Amino acid sequence: MAMKDWQALQGMLESPLFADEIVGFHAQQAIEKALKAWLSALGFEPPHTHDLGRLLLALEDGGAEVIAFRSLAAYSAFGVQFRYEAFEDDSEEILDRLKVIEEVGFLLRTVEAHLPD
Repeated sequence: MAMKDWQALQGMLESPLFADEIVGFHAQQAIEKALKAWLSALGFEPPHTHDLGRLLLALEDGGAEVIAFRSLAAYSAFGVQFRYEAFEDDSEEILDRLKVIEEVGFLLRTVEAHLPD
């Protein structure tokens, strides 16, 4: 299911039809689902949370190397806060969609390597 959200992100790369909140939401969803899959692959019951930082800590506590993914915790806001209100970046920069796609893709490839055949 994480892969489907990532594929949706790829379709949103160049499209002005999708607001940054929608792009961020699909990124958050892909990340959340991937982290929970990783936890499951390690034999842990994923916590019932949308908090990516909490999921990363659970993985780290389970022995997974997650330092490369720490910055993904920032997408938690898109799963909760920005689902219901506009995303406003004080720096006036828009969400870098290509960077989002690359970051999520890297996570998915990493998680896929930890899943059983």
